Formats: sequence, C-alpha cells, structure tokens
Amino acid sequence: VQLQASGGGLVQPGGSLRLSCAASGFTLDDYVIGWFRQAPGKEREGVSCISSSDGSTYYRDFVKGRFTISRDNAKNTVYLQMNSLKPEDTAVYYCATDPPRCSWDYTFFGSWGQGTQVTVSS
Repeated sequence: VQLQASGGGLVQPGGSLRLSCAASGFTLDDYVIGWFRQAPGKEREGVSCISSSDGSTYYRDFVKGRFTISRDNAKNTVYLQMNSLKPEDTAVYYCATDPPRCSWDYTFFGSWGQGTQVTVSS
C-alpha cells in the first residue's frame, strides 16, 4: 500500500489549490481515505474523509464550504479541492488510509503518504 500526496504550494489568501492522493498497490475505491494536516508546533488534525462503502464525505467545521474531497476511480486518485484558503490553512497535508470507516483520530490510520506543503501567505 503506497500513497503519494502532491499539489501543494504557495498561494495567496483567498486562493485555491487542489491536492492529489495517488494510490499504488491497491484500489482506492475499496478504502477509506482521510486528509490530515499538521502545522508547525501543532498536533496533526483531520480535515476531510471519504468513505469506501458509499463514498460519503466528511469535513471538519473549519473547512466546510471551502474544501471538497472527491475520488476518481479511473485514476485511482483522491483529490482535495481547497478554495478560499486562509493563512491558518498553512500546514503539511497528508493523505492516509487503513481504518474501516472515517475518523478524525489520526492514530487509526496506519498508511500515510509523504505529505505536501501548503503555504497561504501574501
């Protein structure tokens, strides 16, 4: 099981980025995929999650209405579209999998991508 996150970068407040989480060695459609982030000096926190069973999506309150998680089965990739970005969204973003259902507890996720840096600054 391998995950690779990409798409991060430097963006101005109010801007957008789309993160990608590409899978190899397994079919993403069969697994829960979560997006987490970790800012310097802070604990890793859940951002969004998409379930394997019915494709239900979940968002933390602080990203609701701004971020959208989606899955492209043909490309075996999960995306996180991030709009209206704020400086407080600055962090390293990770995608992860393993648990049977979505959770905000990162300790339930055993397989992680390498992370991609998102910096929101003017």
